[in-house]
Amino acid sequence: MKRFGIFMLLLAFMLGFSSMAAAKTLKIGTLSPLTGPYAQDGTDILQGVKTAVAVFEKAGGIPGYDKIEVVPGDSACDGGKATMAANKLINSGVAGVVGAYCSSATIPASVPLNQANIVQITPASTHTDVTGRGFKQIFRMPPRDDVQAWSTVKFLEDGLKIKTLALIDDRQTYTVGLTENITEFAKEKNKIKIVALEHITPGDKDFTAVLTKLKRINPDVIYMGVYQPEGSLMVRQAKALGLKSKLLSEDAVFHPKFLEVGGKAAEGTYLTFAKAPETKERKEFEKTYKNMWKAKTVGSYGYYAYDAGMILLETIKKAGTKTNKMVDTLRNTTWSGVTGEIKFDYKGDRKLAHVIWIVKDGKFVPYWDPLTESYF
Repeated sequence: MKRFGIFMLLLAFMLGFSSMAAAKTLKIGTLSPLTGPYAQDGTDILQGVKTAVAVFEKAGGIPGYDKIEVVPGDSACDGGKATMAANKLINSGVAGVVGAYCSSATIPASVPLNQANIVQITPASTHTDVTGRGFKQIFRMPPRDDVQAWSTVKFLEDGLKIKTLALIDDRQTYTVGLTENITEFAKEKNKIKIVALEHITPGDKDFTAVLTKLKRINPDVIYMGVYQPEGSLMVRQAKALGLKSKLLSEDAVFHPKFLEVGGKAAEGTYLTFAKAPETKERKEFEKTYKNMWKAKTVGSYGYYAYDAGMILLETIKKAGTKTNKMVDTLRNTTWSGVTGEIKFDYKGDRKLAHVIWIVKDGKFVPYWDPLTESYF
């Protein structure tokens, strides 16, 4: 009897060990700035992916995996740090990566990820080189810089019908890509004269010198090719200096924090950002996200990150973790997301256009559609 008891204990131990050995964890990596001036956007991305994992696991997860783990990497919007973070994700055994945020981090980080043959989906980076280097396993959720620049110039020419434009950028890959593309598109019809191109330093908080210079020039529009929080600080200082020029910015500034920090000074600012359909799925995501993170709002790139996480998980569920099968599935599937329909072209880009928004009564309000040349 004693031997039988010992046998049963050993059997139970072996069965338990076997069960533990069979347990598998799927690892998904993220790359975003979790430190530095853009940490809010980076946190939005991380939380968007974690929300996707929570929703996916609640719906049944992926057969063969007992758990889905999100492994965060801090890109800090810095090429060197992003590359180091990418290598750490590779060594941790991630099946795919959602990230990064800044193009200046995404592009260098994509090199080791490409060499390791790991699928990467950026929820934020818009520079054309992200998908323009022939990497087959990289995909992009938002529209590209050249698309955004075209929408911007179309609005300036045919919507506002301006004559003079001043540009500001912070010398980073993303913002320089925008100002260069805007300059090229403006030259095509020669309707707009670019009267200034000014530069700031990332992380600066005082833009008085640049804005005072532009006040003397008095262009019809000042284009703010910057990130947030520089965007909200810039509009406040422009207001304080009494600038008469209209202000226009881009998708990196399209964030609830711009409204919160900019306050009344943000009123009347134009921005470019894609317009997503108001669907039941989008509202459910917003509710889940806010409940999970005790948040009042969802950061703009939280939506893209959620969709990137969901289609990455759906791809693995359908095709497994072999990169070539994942890539084929991603490219040949039309996905439905909270940011609208998702269909990637041969480069890994998505057909998605920007519209012009205006800040009105403390909210982002759709204003003008460049494709139809009409007001909302």
